[in-house]
Amino acid sequence: MFVVGVAGGIGCGKTTVSDRFAELGVTIADADVASRTVVEPGTPALAAIVSRFGEDILQENGYLNRAKLRPIVFGDPAQRRWLEKLTHGPINAELRRIMETASSSYSILILSAGSGRSPVMNRLLVVDVPPSLQLERVTARDNNSREQVQAIMAAQPSREERLALADDVLVNDGGLEELLAAVDKLHQQYQDLARLNENG
Repeated sequence: MFVVGVAGGIGCGKTTVSDRFAELGVTIADADVASRTVVEPGTPALAAIVSRFGEDILQENGYLNRAKLRPIVFGDPAQRRWLEKLTHGPINAELRRIMETASSSYSILILSAGSGRSPVMNRLLVVDVPPSLQLERVTARDNNSREQVQAIMAAQPSREERLALADDVLVNDGGLEELLAAVDKLHQQYQDLARLNENG
């Protein structure tokens, strides 16, 4: 299976990019989606989180209250490391399952916010925007304070670290049509690469 990783910091537009790949029929394995799946009610990871932070960390419907957990883990590196260690294995297993059952010629692996190298990937696409635009987009979208968004950005790998690892860079500082056209072009390129990979 030919796997293209997609990385980018918060507010870079990874979701818009992956939604377009999905419209083109590509299987998407999204670490953010997997990170929700592995802490659904009844999962061992959610039980461990409740045991550490108490019942207050849950919403009324029994699901994890991510908005409540976010400031705790982004405000304390030790808590964040604990959470990452707890969820890392189950998230990877879920992503592998999705990619192994893919019906498209290649699949997209969306990495939460890591710098972006995973041994299962053949290529890395970085969705890039200037940090000032990231901050502007996320504060407008999530109703988060600038300080909270800056803390999240600071916890993620830097723009330079991501770009240093990229095979392809998609600069998302223009309009939507421009972005979608760039994704369509990359789709053709990845189909060709997947075919070459298959023929070995």
